[in-house]
Amino acid sequence: MAKLPGSAGVTLLGDKSLEFYRDPVSFCRQRIHKHRGRVFQSRLLNRPTVFVCSVRGMRELLSEKTNIFLKDPTDLMTNMYGDTLVTTNGEEACLLRLSLTSLFTETSLQSTKEFVSSVCERRLKDLSLRGQSECVYSVFKRLGIELVLGLFLNIRAEEQPELFQEIVQLCTQHWHGLISAPVNLKVPLWSSGFSTALEARDRLMDIIKDKLENDTEGFPATLASLPLPDSSAASQHLLLFISALIPKALASLLTSFTLVLSADEQAETRRRATENPDFLHTVLLEVQRLWPPFIGGRRIAEQDTTLGGFDVPKGYGAIFISHCIHRDPEVFQQPDSFLPERWSGRNAGQENFLCSFGNGARSCIGTKLTDVFLKEACVFLLNRYDWRLDPPSQDLTYKWLPVSRPANPPTVSFTQVDRSVSDGGNAMDARHAVKNGPAVC
Repeated sequence: MAKLPGSAGVTLLGDKSLEFYRDPVSFCRQRIHKHRGRVFQSRLLNRPTVFVCSVRGMRELLSEKTNIFLKDPTDLMTNMYGDTLVTTNGEEACLLRLSLTSLFTETSLQSTKEFVSSVCERRLKDLSLRGQSECVYSVFKRLGIELVLGLFLNIRAEEQPELFQEIVQLCTQHWHGLISAPVNLKVPLWSSGFSTALEARDRLMDIIKDKLENDTEGFPATLASLPLPDSSAASQHLLLFISALIPKALASLLTSFTLVLSADEQAETRRRATENPDFLHTVLLEVQRLWPPFIGGRRIAEQDTTLGGFDVPKGYGAIFISHCIHRDPEVFQQPDSFLPERWSGRNAGQENFLCSFGNGARSCIGTKLTDVFLKEACVFLLNRYDWRLDPPSQDLTYKWLPVSRPANPPTVSFTQVDRSVSDGGNAMDARHAVKNGPAVC
């Protein structure tokens, strides 16, 4: 086998973490061009690391060699969430996944659609009536928060506003622990971000444990009844499910969906997506391909192995970069172009080449639920509104961490339309069909 292109540098001095986290997409593009390949090495988090930017390499890393490349037990996710199916390895991860899968079956998700529709109606119905352009990322993040807390904790914003706001604030503080230096320091009048995040986690756990003990219906009751390995597993997973991860991912994808369909030349795309649930499916696949909400994921090599035809020593890190993988020209022709039709043509049936929410045996367990959230929100927007950038000229340059979205929050104006009348009822038919259509993977 061949030696990995690039250099792993030397301890501390050769570390490229700052450069990577400043702009991970540019970091990888420069090295792909320099090494003329989509698998290379550098030093990240002071560890020699393989960067995987091809579909083939991603599939090898996450599917074929998932038992060799393991989750890092020392990363911040473990500190902030404990032992969950996201942070554990081996048999423990498999058993947790088996137990929790029943929460996200198609049958289970059917019962959530009415609730999701009601939240979309309440949060999105007045977008055209406020007399001003909307900061869409903020609108969609609030939508995601209400969906997550209502579904997973039985807490409705309109019924328990004070508790709802407390949890929102705690979740925000907790999230900052994932993107701050892991320094637990507290002195009079000041606490580190990580220390504040740990305090927020403890308070959230108190609320969660109360729900698990006292709620007799809904998600907390179902989760509490599952055969999990220990008494803390239910509360730790519920903390994971209500975290900022889902609202931010939903806000990221809905923002990208809204922006790419805001141009005048996309009017026909919006019309087709309104009338045809299969076409809406391809639009959402293409949005996910071009603007994945998360940059990727990291693993550690448990033994000497190979990846993409290159030798990878034991102890090396491996990080897959979803943005680059989704634009691999060997798989996706015109990789930088928004072409929903590719998913009913050349790339039909290749949804499993995407890795926005992981891939293989360790992919996100809640992907289908996120699909329900996305489709309900998109169908509501398409049936109710036309929209455009306001002002028309805005800097839509994306930042990619901690989630992908334009660095300058974009603003959009919505105009209400009644497609159920103008289209002879097709919009309502499309709504029904999308609710029962295929899931985005």
